[in-house]
Amino acid sequence: MASRLTLALAALGFAALLQPALADPPRAVVELFTSQGCSSCPPADELLVEYSRQPDIIALSLPVNYWDYLGWKDTLAHVAFTERQKAYAHSRSDRQVFTPQMIVNGKKSCIGSDRTQIEKAIQYTSKGRKTLPVNVTLDEQDGTVVIQVEETPDTTQREAEVWVLPVLRTQTVPIERGENRGKTITYANVVRGLNRLGEWRGGSARFEMPLETARKGGTPMWCFCKAPMRQGLG
Repeated sequence: MASRLTLALAALGFAALLQPALADPPRAVVELFTSQGCSSCPPADELLVEYSRQPDIIALSLPVNYWDYLGWKDTLAHVAFTERQKAYAHSRSDRQVFTPQMIVNGKKSCIGSDRTQIEKAIQYTSKGRKTLPVNVTLDEQDGTVVIQVEETPDTTQREAEVWVLPVLRTQTVPIERGENRGKTITYANVVRGLNRLGEWRGGSARFEMPLETARKGGTPMWCFCKAPMRQGLG
């Protein structure tokens, strides 16, 4: 199952959009796999906060749970994010899973605190890539999130999945034990759920989800995926 997670979010030209903050497709989606129990992670967490403020970047924090044994249980972690990180490693065939790890546009792995490496990865993965080749709109109607997808003359692939990701825009956590004992760290765009709305197979399609479900402790973000994520959070 984990290997089926590999191409979600921005992979191969299908980007996730944050609504209503973004009017145009972003140049990159960056996913930071981080942990409150990792002493190397705070600089990467700070960098992700910076990226979250850039209107042409979708920046996501996905806290993992495999450092919990070091003395501090990550308060934001979920095993689904750990599995997602492993799936990326499997798709690259390098088996590299570490924190802080940044995945750029679903393809390139970078050290999450290395701005130069990340920027090079953004340029590399964006080269020759078209912007989102479909029209997608999001609206809120009577307590329901409504997403409409329509193909355009530039649409070449007509198979994708639509997901809603609730995110915490910002979360500050005082860490009492472990490698980061005594530190207070602020996280940006922390993913709190993976909610699948359905499949899109060309033409026009409409997807709906109760706003309460879409929020699930955060702000709704929609995600248009070229390949299935096959994973949710309970």
